[in-house]
Amino acid sequence: MTDDTARPIEGAAGVSDAIRTAIGAEGGEPLAELRRLSELHRVLARAEAEQVRRARTAGYSWVAIADAIGVSKQAAHKKYGRR
Repeated sequence: MTDDTARPIEGAAGVSDAIRTAIGAEGGEPLAELRRLSELHRVLARAEAEQVRRARTAGYSWVAIADAIGVSKQAAHKKYGRR
């Protein structure tokens, strides 16, 4: 098991800018933007689940995974454990 450090995504301001760009928050029809947000949410949820699976396969603890995604160990295990 290696201890990869998290790769920051341009800092908090950069993330906000990237998300605004991705979802077209600068304008656009609200319902269309909500549909785009919903799809983005689904993509991110799948990516998170895959990374949790990879972390568990690599031997990371639920504590480490929970810390990385900002939830309690119990919440991480409830959401991703034994699927």
